[in-house]
Amino acid sequence: MSNPDTPRHVEVKDGDQTVAAAEVTTAEGAEGTARTSLHAASGHIPPGSRASLVDAVMDLPEVRASTRLEATVPLGDGEFLQRLRERTTDAVTRPAGSTVLLDATIPSPRPPEP
Repeated sequence: MSNPDTPRHVEVKDGDQTVAAAEVTTAEGAEGTARTSLHAASGHIPPGSRASLVDAVMDLPEVRASTRLEATVPLGDGEFLQRLRERTTDAVTRPAGSTVLLDATIPSPRPPEP
């Protein structure tokens, strides 16, 4: 697990070009809060790139170990918000300038099936 004080940078690329990126930090200790800021490149990017970035963030070990998620998403970016709602529970959103803030619960990982 990475140091909670050190932000993690996550990228989704299309060839050599970064099409979506996120910065992720987590609160110290298990069951803390993960915070992320999601961004997509301007212009056309391949469909699903934003959802792939959300999946990459949500699959980080330190995010999976957290119980809460606070995400900042560009206002009007439906793909980011839809995938965040699919990967979390009790999601609440509110506008904040040119962004949307999402607060949600991160579901506990399912135990492996026998």
